Amino acid sequence: MSELAGKLAKLKSQAESQLSDCGVSNIDDSLLSKLVDGLRLIVDNKDAILVSGTDPSELETVRKNFVVKKLGIDDSDKAMAAINKVAGQMSSIKMKNRAAFYYMVQKELS
Repeated sequence: MSELAGKLAKLKSQAESQLSDCGVSNIDDSLLSKLVDGLRLIVDNKDAILVSGTDPSELETVRKNFVVKKLGIDDSDKAMAAINKVAGQMSSIKMKNRAAFYYMVQKELS
């Protein structure tokens, strides 16, 4: 296993653990794998692979760069409602895994 593959596997494992901690059952493995793979360019940047659920500018970045660009949802109110709901659900997790956060946001919006 390459170093990158090992880091992505660790990121995915952490995401699965956080999703379970948030009560998510029946995790869609293909969706989670796709989200983790999309983070391959930032996997070495600890700050970038985490989401701050209390920083409004970070949550706005999630809206613009994930919800709008990746999911194609332009409704700001709907997007921020989903993002804030997920931030609340994950509030007990200090270091929120970006893949887990994105997974929950995408499921909330689908």
